[in-house]
Amino acid sequence: MFNLAYAMGQAGGGGAKGGGDFHFIIMMVVIFAIFYFMLIRPQQKKQKDLRKMIENLKHGDMVITTGGLHGKITGLTENIVTLEISDKVRVKVSRGNIGTIIQQTAE
Repeated sequence: MFNLAYAMGQAGGGGAKGGGDFHFIIMMVVIFAIFYFMLIRPQQKKQKDLRKMIENLKHGDMVITTGGLHGKITGLTENIVTLEISDKVRVKVSRGNIGTIIQQTAE
């Protein structure tokens, strides 16, 4: 019959055990770098461009809000933009709700 010690035997391989941890760390660094360059960095650039666009709004610019309203800027304050969406119809929206500039006025 088999002896208990013989049945347990040795685990296969018997190589260096510290190498797996090093490979895991390298792999995590590579994955983080991929996420940074493909997701985080482009999103930060997009937010920076949007912030710059919102700061440079001027009277007469044609804009689209994030809600889909198309209008011409008729008034600006620090936080609020007044849009003329039709003749004599004006609405006030927050600067943060401006999504795009369709047409800029010439300076």
